Amino acid sequence: MRDVGSEKALTDEVRGRSGLTGVLAIWSRRKWLAIIVFAAPVVAGASVISFLPNVYRSTATVLVDRQQVPEAFVRSTVTSALETRLHTISQEVLSRSRLEELIDRFGLYRDLRKRVPLEDVIGRMRSDIKLEIKSAELRGLREATVAFTITYQGSDPETVASVTNTLASFYNEENTKARERQATGTAEFLKLQLNETKTRLDEQEQRVSGFKRRHLGELPQQMDTNLSTLDRLHAQLRQNADSQTRAADRKQSLSGQLAEAESLVSPPYAGAAAGPGAGQITPVAPSELRDAARLAQKKDELAQLRSQFSDKYPDVVQLTAEVAALEREIALAKRAEPKPGASAAASPVTSLGPMTPYVLRLKEALAEVQTDLKVLKTEEGRLRESIAVYQARVDNVPRREQEFKELSRDYESTRELYGSLLKRYEEAQLAESMEQRQKGEQFKVLDPAIARLQPAAPNRLKLLLMAVVGSIGLAFGAVLLAEQIDTSFHDLDDLRSFSNVPVLASIPWIVTRSEVRRRRWRMRLAVSATVTGLAVIVGLAYFVAHGNEHLIMLMTRMVS
Repeated sequence: MRDVGSEKALTDEVRGRSGLTGVLAIWSRRKWLAIIVFAAPVVAGASVISFLPNVYRSTATVLVDRQQVPEAFVRSTVTSALETRLHTISQEVLSRSRLEELIDRFGLYRDLRKRVPLEDVIGRMRSDIKLEIKSAELRGLREATVAFTITYQGSDPETVASVTNTLASFYNEENTKARERQATGTAEFLKLQLNETKTRLDEQEQRVSGFKRRHLGELPQQMDTNLSTLDRLHAQLRQNADSQTRAADRKQSLSGQLAEAESLVSPPYAGAAAGPGAGQITPVAPSELRDAARLAQKKDELAQLRSQFSDKYPDVVQLTAEVAALEREIALAKRAEPKPGASAAASPVTSLGPMTPYVLRLKEALAEVQTDLKVLKTEEGRLRESIAVYQARVDNVPRREQEFKELSRDYESTRELYGSLLKRYEEAQLAESMEQRQKGEQFKVLDPAIARLQPAAPNRLKLLLMAVVGSIGLAFGAVLLAEQIDTSFHDLDDLRSFSNVPVLASIPWIVTRSEVRRRRWRMRLAVSATVTGLAVIVGLAYFVAHGNEHLIMLMTRMVS
């Protein structure tokens, strides 16, 4: 019997040798558990990775070509930001009708269309389309978009490339249509506003013209002319008063001379008048000279007024009538003048009678003075009427000025608005022509999409490595868990380490023939169950992974 010291030394020696030996013992006991736990997830992962469909991805790069005509010459009417317009075009391109047309044209998602409604298929296609904007910083300003990429993914590389290029052409077409539509809409709107403003301007212009015609002579801009005409009329009136005073003095003088001459006429002179040729006095007509002088003066005044005003001006019309009347008076006076021979033959005694040539000339001069006074009186009345008319015009100018200001204020503002709208409309027409000729901002496909034979997803090698590493970890964990749960003794060392009681002997396991047969059957059943389980796992993996692109996206996000 060994003593306690020797037993303790033996125990320490066993513990020192138990590291690698213990691991090998655990592997000997748990190798099938580890193999099964490792094989099941590896087979499942490998099957899922193998049965996942290939996803191909194509990308088209579209360059934003800026306006070709300098903005200093033609300003574009498309003022929306490019990013905003891109989002708007994306909504148009990714609309239900457009995507349904693409699905029918290229025969996309055939298997998926059999399982889910069309709305879900369209939603799936929207998720497969990606738009990425590429920007660049320009001279310290905010980032400006210079290009963008359109990416589409699917199961067939040729179809994916065709769909991507078609989407890029859609963006180009929609941008051109949107710009033309906005430019045309702006031009049409300005044209409508211009026509309405033109109609309103014509109406206001007619009101202003009617106001000027109704109040001709009372307008503010005619104030200086009215004042100068009023001063001239007052001067003519003063001149007329002076002429009347001189004519009255002359009339009084001629009247006195005539009375004195008539009192001195003698009868012998009257008898001598009966002889032949007596009393035939050639009349001297100073009135004709004065009328001619007055006519020349009136014509000069008329020519002066016509150089300043039109023929419809009131003073011009009035002075023209006076010249015509004076010409008629002179003509009538010439026709009514008696012929010298006829007058003497018709009434030789009555024409001469007791009058001497001196008396006759005095009477003629007196008659002329009376006629001049009458004409001056008439002219005075005309001048006073004209002065009253022009004074009324001057008095009405402030009121007409206020009315004209109120009327012309709207007219001027409308005219300025019309001019501004006309200028903007012309600029809008230039911008519309520029967009129709495609000289504005355009999208140009810089790099078209090409068919890539290498699938973009899934990354099978990386996924398989992750599955192997995970399976190894799972097997290791299962072995550790089994060892923790199992409390039995597997060898003498375990028993010796557990108890201080010395072990005297160990009896090996006695294997009989029946035991061997049972072990073989158990092994066969285990292998069959394992193979069956792995086959079931492969079938489930095929069911889960076949055509499941959502699972690809999920695994891609996990890997990345």
